[in-house]
Amino acid sequence: MVNKEIIAAQFKALQSDICAAIEAADGSGKFVPEEWQREGGGGGITRVMQRGAVLEKAGVNFSAVHGQLPERTKKALKVNGDSFFACGVSIVMHPNSPMVPIIHMNVRYFEMETGEWWFGGGIDLTPHYVVEEDAKYFHSQLKSVCDNHNRDYYSKFKKWADDYFFIPHRNETRGIGGIFFDRLNGSPEEREKIFSFVLDVGKIFAPTYTNLIQKNKDLPFSILQKEWQLVRRGRYVEFNLVYDAGTRFGLETGGRIESILMSLPEYASWKYNFQVLPGSREEETLLFLKKDIGW
Repeated sequence: MVNKEIIAAQFKALQSDICAAIEAADGSGKFVPEEWQREGGGGGITRVMQRGAVLEKAGVNFSAVHGQLPERTKKALKVNGDSFFACGVSIVMHPNSPMVPIIHMNVRYFEMETGEWWFGGGIDLTPHYVVEEDAKYFHSQLKSVCDNHNRDYYSKFKKWADDYFFIPHRNETRGIGGIFFDRLNGSPEEREKIFSFVLDVGKIFAPTYTNLIQKNKDLPFSILQKEWQLVRRGRYVEFNLVYDAGTRFGLETGGRIESILMSLPEYASWKYNFQVLPGSREEETLLFLKKDIGW
């Protein structure tokens, strides 16, 4: 029967498999591992690639932590008990080229001493320039994984992603969405089925993203397009620091700051009153940053 030790071991193996696949796709960059311990209990391995041939900064973090849950976090999560266990893999990749999209994935498991448990996670794509063909491919990959487990998953989790990966103060989505889910739980038998789905979400990451890398990494781009990339990265930073629940959870539970903030790009830009030109590719991309687009 699946338990927290098995789940953590599988997530740790997933981290290794993803890093190997991304290194092969990059061609020159290598992930540097750093093991760390959490003062309150547990620890993890953070693997970061910097200044690769394709990826400017890529992080693949594994953590398995436990300890006492702060009172305000207990209230936010609406759980009873004091001791918690949480493990997962979180990924963010920022490419050198504005033609290659940013990607994020997170799969996680949470358990309280009371026996309450759930899985959460998601995967979403943030292109600097939205290409409909790539968006359809990305969503088809996710739909295939969802459909293999439950025909209702994709439409439900896509809507959840559209709502979650949204920047209210900009009135735009972070990118083209993907899937997002949380609090997936049930009986002990259902835990194994849910874990199988969550693992499959993790396993689709590498083949999907490496395909997008190969398709777009050699496309030419201009200085203006590079500037647009930095502006879009700024939006990414705004979401992660203001709205992302995982960032907030990590900070509130005494997580390792370097690992929590590995999702941020090395360079980003906030140009004052930045305006796009009518009819430009930048304007076209902004028109796609809306909820409920059927890819």
